[in-house]
Amino acid sequence: MNLYCESLSTYKRLKTREVKVGNLIIGGNNPVRIQTMTTTDTMDTAATVAQTIRCIQAGAELVRITAPSKKEAENLLNIKTELHKLGYFVPLVADIHFTPNAAEIAAKIIEKVRVNPGNYVDKKKFEQIEYTDAEYAEEIDRIKERFTPLVLICKAHGTAMRIGTNHGSLSDRIMSRYGDTANGMVESAMEFLRIARGENYHNIILSMKSSNPLVMVQAYRLLITQMQNEFGECYPLHLGVTEAGDGEDGRIKSAIGIGSLMEDGIGDTIRVSLTEDPEFEIPVCKDLVQRYKMFDIRNETQDYLMQASSNSFDDSLSKENLIQTNLEPPTLNLELSYSPFEYKRRVTNAVHNIGGKNVPIVIADFMLAKTIAPTDIDTIGYKYNTTTDKWNIGDAAADYIYTANKIIDLALPGTLQFICDYKIWNNTITDQRKCFPLFTAYEFLGAEKKHSTLNFISVCVDEDNGALLKLLKQNTNVVICIYSSKKNAMQQMRMFTNKLMQQGISCPIVIAVESMQTNIDAQLIEFSSTAGGLLLDGLGDGIWLMNDPSKMVNDKVTGRTYLTTTNNHQFLNNTSFSILQAVRTRISKTEYISCPSCGRTLFDLQETTAKIRAVTNHLKGLKIAVMGCIVNGPGEMADADFGYVGSGIGKITLYKGKDVVKKNINRDIAVDELINLLKENGVWIEA
Repeated sequence: MNLYCESLSTYKRLKTREVKVGNLIIGGNNPVRIQTMTTTDTMDTAATVAQTIRCIQAGAELVRITAPSKKEAENLLNIKTELHKLGYFVPLVADIHFTPNAAEIAAKIIEKVRVNPGNYVDKKKFEQIEYTDAEYAEEIDRIKERFTPLVLICKAHGTAMRIGTNHGSLSDRIMSRYGDTANGMVESAMEFLRIARGENYHNIILSMKSSNPLVMVQAYRLLITQMQNEFGECYPLHLGVTEAGDGEDGRIKSAIGIGSLMEDGIGDTIRVSLTEDPEFEIPVCKDLVQRYKMFDIRNETQDYLMQASSNSFDDSLSKENLIQTNLEPPTLNLELSYSPFEYKRRVTNAVHNIGGKNVPIVIADFMLAKTIAPTDIDTIGYKYNTTTDKWNIGDAAADYIYTANKIIDLALPGTLQFICDYKIWNNTITDQRKCFPLFTAYEFLGAEKKHSTLNFISVCVDEDNGALLKLLKQNTNVVICIYSSKKNAMQQMRMFTNKLMQQGISCPIVIAVESMQTNIDAQLIEFSSTAGGLLLDGLGDGIWLMNDPSKMVNDKVTGRTYLTTTNNHQFLNNTSFSILQAVRTRISKTEYISCPSCGRTLFDLQETTAKIRAVTNHLKGLKIAVMGCIVNGPGEMADADFGYVGSGIGKITLYKGKDVVKKNINRDIAVDELINLLKENGVWIEA
């Protein structure tokens, strides 16, 4: 095994134990399973059964139902009985927090229970306590005494268990010793896993969930390594980004966290947690699973070529040559030159405004545009005011435009620059102060004329770039735009970048990703898992997304319409900035940590989230949590600056960080009170 996965350069599923959940087998060589969670009141049997059926019909293979107390756990029997009467036998999962008694009841009824080691025995009071080794050992004995009965019940009834750590709900005990870290998440789960193994109980799945994809990915990698080192085997893994939110942001954050792990063959079951009705999570899960089913077929050329133009990318990338290069992956030293368990951005030299300590840039792709007008510039963050004759520049404004073989015939905003093909730049552009050339590797090797400040080179990482690498060591004004025509493009680009680090080449890198998927969700997944996966490891100084809107079709499942040429540039630009925001490398907007709702939710979460977003979406860099209930809210929103949490019927409690500042506010005035809280803390600005 190579580090935390089977292979760093080719796609191969991580080998895990098989676990039986009802009539479903998870792990091993079995397919990645799709699941979701109901949002209805568990005591409303009819509503929960109806929603569960909608989820099953959409494609859910497991359905989780909240059981916060004994009465909900007992009612799982009625729900299961009604589903069986109607011919539905998909395994049910009881979601347990704080209440061991409820878990023990549920384990005798349904096929799986999920426990959170952060609050199953411990209580979180946000207290810092110094434990001696003896005191810590006593706490482990206390956990063992309280947790073992559930283990024995599950073992006797053939019930599966998920030990699900949440970053935001680590116990005070874990926080005191390990801090708010991925290591703390891993140890929290391992304590429970060791107890279960001590009882010879192995029907276990684990998860490491966080609203921060960076923390989530590091925690899973550490968990796999720890299990392999300690037990010599790995239990199945459930993947999910908790409190991801809604819309495209929720999909992007989930795709970065889940997709980055699946790129390396990690994950046996997934859930995409969106602040939407649960059946709408399923199509996104399906797109993720389908993407990695395709990865299992090696040595095939992709259905499309990433070819910006006949001049801008190497002419040698014919289909015949691609088929040939797919037969044998490049031979690389698989020793990583960076740690996959902690974030540290690759050290590069600054070229113009790229690399070094600059935030990652965004390149807007206008390759397919016939012309470029002021209205087109509007779509990438620059709005022209005819009255003042000035440009208004948004926080999510692209840094460069790629025009291919076209010339921009208008006065650009001061911060916007453009890139064109080398031949056009060399032969046509007279004022080259804001225009920079894009070379193919072949052109750059033979070019006599180059820009004195900044030169872009398109580099296919699947090819032999030995001659170019030698030249890169001698140039300090070069930025390379890397791409791969293989299905596992992220792995290929990662290993190429690792090779640069091994050879001491420090030129900045722009991650270029083209998607020809035919629906929006599938494109978001491809962009996010490829570019986001690299950025999570600190490997990237810019992002360049491409697609062809004419290939899009209407998505009848979600009702999301296809892209057109009029909104495609805005879609790509928004996606680029959302990816950078999700990996915390460039903050351009407000971030919302919003739970997907469940039977504990005490208000209309979707409506409330939309209302809060509408009045706060101009507060760049602020993290606001919208949580459905007091059970998970205070812990799982720990990454937020401010929190809006349901605390009773029609009542809201407001938080600043982890501290309660206003309790039991009437829901009708709670949004206004949130705004007042932001004003009191000096973070509010008028829209």
